[in-house]
Order: sequence, then C-alpha cells, then structure tokens
Amino acid sequence: MLYPNSIVLTPRAAACGEVVLPGSKSISNRMLLLAALADGVTRLHRVLDSDDTRVMIDSLGKLGVVFGESSGALTNAGAHPQPNEDNNILEIRGVAGRFPNTGSAQAPLQLFVGNSGLTIRTLVPAIVASLSQTGGCVEIRGVARMHERPIADLVNGLRAIGAGIDYLGEEGFPPLRIRGVRLMPASVITVKGSTSSQFLTGLMQAAPLMAMQWNQPICLEVEGELISKPYIEITRAVLKRFGVDVTSRQTQSLSYEIAPQSICAAGDLIVEGDASSASYFLAAGAIGGGPVRVIGVGRDSVQGDIGFANALEQMGAVVRWGPDWIEAAHPKHAGSVSPQLSGIDLDCNAIPDAAMTLVVCALFASGPTTLRNIGSWRVKETDRILAMATQCQKLGVKVQWGDDWIRIEPSGQLTPASIETYDDHRVAMCFSLASFGNATIRILDPGCVAKTFPRFFEVFSNLCAQAVPVLAIDGPTASGKGTIASMVAMDLGFGYLDSGALYRIAALAAREAGISDDDEQALASIATDMDIEFLGQTILLDGVNISQAIRAEEVGILASKIAVYPSVRGALLLRQRDFARRPGLVADGRDMGTVVFPRARLKVFLTATARARAQRRYKQLIDKGFSCNLDDLSADLEARDARDASRAVAPLKPAPGAVVIDSTDLSIDQVVQAVVNAWHCVSVQETGQLT
Repeated sequence: MLYPNSIVLTPRAAACGEVVLPGSKSISNRMLLLAALADGVTRLHRVLDSDDTRVMIDSLGKLGVVFGESSGALTNAGAHPQPNEDNNILEIRGVAGRFPNTGSAQAPLQLFVGNSGLTIRTLVPAIVASLSQTGGCVEIRGVARMHERPIADLVNGLRAIGAGIDYLGEEGFPPLRIRGVRLMPASVITVKGSTSSQFLTGLMQAAPLMAMQWNQPICLEVEGELISKPYIEITRAVLKRFGVDVTSRQTQSLSYEIAPQSICAAGDLIVEGDASSASYFLAAGAIGGGPVRVIGVGRDSVQGDIGFANALEQMGAVVRWGPDWIEAAHPKHAGSVSPQLSGIDLDCNAIPDAAMTLVVCALFASGPTTLRNIGSWRVKETDRILAMATQCQKLGVKVQWGDDWIRIEPSGQLTPASIETYDDHRVAMCFSLASFGNATIRILDPGCVAKTFPRFFEVFSNLCAQAVPVLAIDGPTASGKGTIASMVAMDLGFGYLDSGALYRIAALAAREAGISDDDEQALASIATDMDIEFLGQTILLDGVNISQAIRAEEVGILASKIAVYPSVRGALLLRQRDFARRPGLVADGRDMGTVVFPRARLKVFLTATARARAQRRYKQLIDKGFSCNLDDLSADLEARDARDASRAVAPLKPAPGAVVIDSTDLSIDQVVQAVVNAWHCVSVQETGQLT
C-alpha cells in the first residue's frame, strides 16, 4: 500500500477499546532465522508482516531456505510466500546450519536488509558459521541509514575466530562482504555489550552451529555493560524452543555458555504480540482516558518491554494485567486518588524501545520526566534522542538532553506541529499520541510505520473513534440515508458525516489541483489534506460551498476511478474516523457499521424496495427538471444492489447486530423517529443514561 506524504491528526478527545497486537518483530525475526538454521520443518503462526520481517524472509530465501504455506506443498526459494493477516502461518524447511546458496568470490550472493538492524546483526554470524563449512561469498547491504549504523563490535568478535569479513565502505559500518573461510576453534568469543544487545543475540543464535563444528562448548563473554538485557532473555527463550539451552554466568563479567547441540525444528510456534507496539496503545489509554486493553502480551510474556506498563503505573496510570493482556486507563477516568499523570525519573535500560513512548506521555504529566540510560537510541534508525528532543520542541515543550538521557518539562498546552519522522517508525507512532493535546499534529512520511506495524494509523484511529458515541447508518443507493442521517444528527446534536460524498470531494479537490487520476500517492495525499465540513446538507471544502459542484457528472466519473486505489481508500478511512468527535457522530454510507465504525454504539441498515427507491429518485429528478424513466431507474437500482452485495471489498450488507428499518411504507419523519428511538434505547442499555 502507498501512503500519503503526510497524515493529519486532528485533536483527539479520548481513546478506549481493545487492540489485538501484531506479532512481535523481535520474536518473529529470531524465530525465522532459527527455523531456517534448524534441521526439519517449523510452522510459525502470527508472524509479523512488516518491512523488517520481509527483508529477513527475502534474505533467507536468497540463501536457499525453502518456504511454503502450511496447507500446501513447499515452494522453491524466490517464490516463498509472505506472512499476511489472512494466512500468517509460514512453513520453513530448515537447512541444518548450511545455506544452499552461498555465491562465490567472482559472483557474491547479494542480500538487501533495508534498515533492519536485527536482520543484519543476526544474519552475519549465521552466514559466517555456514560459509565456514561450505565456502562461498555473500555481500550484505541496506539503505543509507543502515550504512551509518555501527557493526564493528560484532565484526571484531567474529574476526577474532578467523571470520573473513570485509568492509565495502566506511570502516566499522555496513555494507559487508563475508568470505567462506575455516573458523578457528575458540572456547571464548568476546563481544562488547554497550552498543547493541543485537550483536550478542546474533552470536548466541549462531553459537550452536560453531559448537557442533568444533565439538566443544562456546562461552560468549560480554565486555562492559550489557544494554537491553531483556532482549537477550528473549533470545534465550526462543533458542529454548528450538532445543538449545544457554547458561548464563556472572563472575567478573557476564557470560553465556552454549554446549554442542543441534538446532531442532520446533514444529508449531505462535509468535507473541509485539510488546513495543503495545506501548502506544497503553499510553493512549493512560493519556486519553481509556480503558485500552492490548491483547497478545501480558504477565506471561517473555518480552522486557512489558515493563513499559510498570512505568505507566509509576506515572499514576491505572494498569491491570492478565496472562496475555494488559489494560491501562487515565487515573481520573479510573477513579484513582491522583487525578493526573505525574513525571518520573527512570532508568530505561530494560525497555529501550518502549521508553520512547514515555517521552510523549511526559507531555501530559504534571511535572518533569527524566529518562536515563538510553544511549542505545543514538544508533537506531536515527539518532532517537536528538529526534525526540527536536520534535518535542516543535510542540512548544522545553527539553534537555545528553548522550544517554533526556528530560521533558511539560508546557500544559501543545503547539500544532508537523512532525518529522526521519524514516523511523517509532518516532511516527510515538508522536501520534500528541494529538491528545488539543493541537493538530501532522505526521510526515507516515509510511515508515510499515517497518513494524503497517496498519498502525488505522488501528489508532479506530481506538480513538471508539471513545465517541457513533450512530452508523448504512443502506443501498437511494434509500434516503443522507436525508435521514442529517436529520437524526440535528435531533441528537451530533456531528454528521456523509461518507459517500467524500470520494466526490476528493475527486473535485484532485481535479482543481490538476492531479492525474493515475497518481495514487498524490491522490491519497490530497484526500488526507482536504479541509472538509458538513453542515446538514451543505458541504464546505476549504470554506467554500461545494454541495452542487460535487454532483457534476465528471466529478462522479473521477470519483469512481480514484475509489479503486487502496491508498485513497485508506486515507479516506482515516478521514471518516476523524469525524468521530464529541459529543457524537451520525455517519451514513455503505460500510459505516461493517468497516469504518465496527464498534459503533448503534448500527442501522436503512432499506426499501427497489421500486420505492426508484419512485423517490424519479420525483427528485423531475422536481429538478430532468427527464427520466421510472422503469429504467428501478432496473438500474436492482442491478446496483446486486453489484454492491457481491463486491469483494466491503460488500453491502447489514452489520452484525444492526437494526434493519424498511422505509418502503414510512415517511421521512417516521424513519427519523424510529432511528432516534433506537438510539435512546441502546444508550440506556449501555450507559444507563438517556443521550
């Protein structure tokens, strides 16, 4: 999916609901590599579908690992499937420690790892171990930022045992060439722990192969302080699932011992939800009222980033735990003694990735927050300390920072800002939370979230929409949805959204801006940027009344063309949810209750016979001076009903639990009253109050 150049997040009122987390990136990539190195077939369930896992899968495929779908025959390398939401079970036939495709000095095998530090830092030791048996030559490259991320600590540790690794650019940084040479047996391999724990993870996952080759135990000795130690515990837990025991020992220095043992296929494994991704939604609950529950991680998780929830508790949030879920709410919303979040002073060594989210939480606290021991931020996708400090300053917040710390002093009122994301997924997701600060936030290059959470903005918008009372009215063409919905909105004092008009508005805006109908990204961007307001049956675009202009035939034709683009539909989905603001929203369309607002408080499906709808349309056209034929109108509506009901994407049908109202023999006032009565009935049932 193409993303627009930016996404505008208008001030969010609140957030509540549940989020089923995508699979953990850390666990997915560890399991993918170990399954590839194992002897036998492993089936991974809920593998994260993201840029980072895709470059790992692509690299393993080029090395000759065979992938397949669990329900069918395995496929050859190069035709391997990618995980996805409908079928994210990936079957991997391991190579027993020897990659079949290894290239040669004359024609090195070329691997591209994007900006995935975990991929390159774990692949390199595994390739070194494999090539020491088979020979060959492999070159690994990434994006420009990857070539700025240090890897010398890992390379030095491997060179000490004879690995043939050459720098193809600047010394100490990728890209790398790995030559197949015989390794020198060593009882101890030393690696620095102060830059990244991923170096140790890479060595730990390859160590069983080396220990088997040398028929002796290997001790991985950590030089200096080990940062992000919980991630090493993830590595040990995943290795255990593949039959490898790793023993830790703390004497003068920390070390890990791996005896000669095979990496065994693990059968069926389920990837935990991503605890780092959970931080954004738990923070949304703590800042935006809540409660927000994340499903996929809980007190039984092996991921250290669940410690983020403990940090929220220290700030005053009310947190509840289950075996595979965590829930967070704002202290005031949950009836806590303290009515607001408080600043904290925290050593973040155990939660390096999730700690970034605390920076934005600090914007909503009653006092300053200091986060310490975060030096690893500087060698991530960007210099995250500088990035977070710079973007916080744009919001009007006072920030101080150093080599391994940052201090945030909340201002009480945020300034609207455009947030630079530096091609860093975590910067983008963190600052989406700033939209709870009564200021409009524009996220530049939102597509960077594809690295770990491609659907983040869709999920986040749905969570915020759930905190607002929504009445969704769907129905076929000419069922009177727009008229009924606008009148119900007026009766309830709610906002109104004519979702069907959005595509026409986008088409009109694109035409006026001179955008080609085949420029999907530009179309998605203009759909994101449109300043729209619905005032009853009047529609304003950038303050101009376009109610009649969008009904022009050429606008309708263009609307049907741009509606096929997934990125345009995605952009307009976010815009539709953005209309869910206090005190409430009445939205009409064809998928309001099924796709856009699946958790709407009330879902109504408004229908009538095709003949009755044709008669209404006939009267409208005649009153406007147009000539038409009633039979033709009726036949056209029947044909459109059939197409709408059978389309692959969001077919027209009543949402589960929807109240179906047949308006064939009812007046407009009777239908309006029926909808309003249904709303009051549901409101009393859910809240105990008439709204």
